[in-house]
Amino acid sequence: MTAVREEFTQTPDPLPRRAVRLAVLGDSTAVGLGDPVPGGSWRGVGPFVAEALGIPPTGYLNTAFTGARMRCVRTDQLPAALRHRPDVAVVIVGMNDTLRSDFDSLGMARDLEHVVTALQAVGATVVTMLFHDHSRVFRLPGPLRRALTARIAELNDVIETIARRHGVACLDLGSLPGAYDLAAWSVDRLHPSELGHRLLARGVTELVADAGIAVPAPVSLVCSGGVTPRTVDHVGWLVVKGIPWLWRRGRDLLPYAAAIVARSALESWRARRAEPLEPELAPRPVER
Repeated sequence: MTAVREEFTQTPDPLPRRAVRLAVLGDSTAVGLGDPVPGGSWRGVGPFVAEALGIPPTGYLNTAFTGARMRCVRTDQLPAALRHRPDVAVVIVGMNDTLRSDFDSLGMARDLEHVVTALQAVGATVVTMLFHDHSRVFRLPGPLRRALTARIAELNDVIETIARRHGVACLDLGSLPGAYDLAAWSVDRLHPSELGHRLLARGVTELVADAGIAVPAPVSLVCSGGVTPRTVDHVGWLVVKGIPWLWRRGRDLLPYAAAIVARSALESWRARRAEPLEPELAPRPVER
């Protein structure tokens, strides 16, 4: 009898491809606020991702600016990013929209879909963000906290829907290990600290690696090269910027917050009216 030897060939996994161009689009977090470096400039998530991917200085583009909203990314930042033709594009935007009285989830969905599809059309692997529960980091009065939480939930629904529709990687910031540790936040409690930016960059590069792109130098969580804030910096921010910011955003969110409070009160009142009477309080039948 002749033995028959069966050989099974297994197709090897394709080698990770090297990225040579990176674009970062978005708001102040994308700018790097919260991670100051000597000289008065900001560093943040973009340079950490670029370093991990081995992107040369000429291949790194950051179009982000403070205060940017979803529409700003589409109209003001996207054209430059498309001309750059990035291999990887990181989009961090939406929180500024949640703080405005003209919040428009449908308009945001259209803008984000345009940004994502345009970047994919030039060959970019796109990474977006789902936002965390910011009330666990920055304390707000009850009505404002509920208003902001509801808005963030709407924003995340928009981002997740677009990401699923177009097969885009989406980093859930709320699930990052250490995301709610105070060490991950800067003095303003609005932007990541150096550690927070490193956590964010590590999450981004892990998703990029899952998409088949090489990450030659994984992001380290050891902080270095930044400026460590002092106690006076915390107090100074609260007095000079924190309280005025809360006043401005509170006024903008107040009508929406009031509507949430009124709706909650109405629902509670309706629920109480619908509750059956307790047996001892129910009217007794009249005896004849």
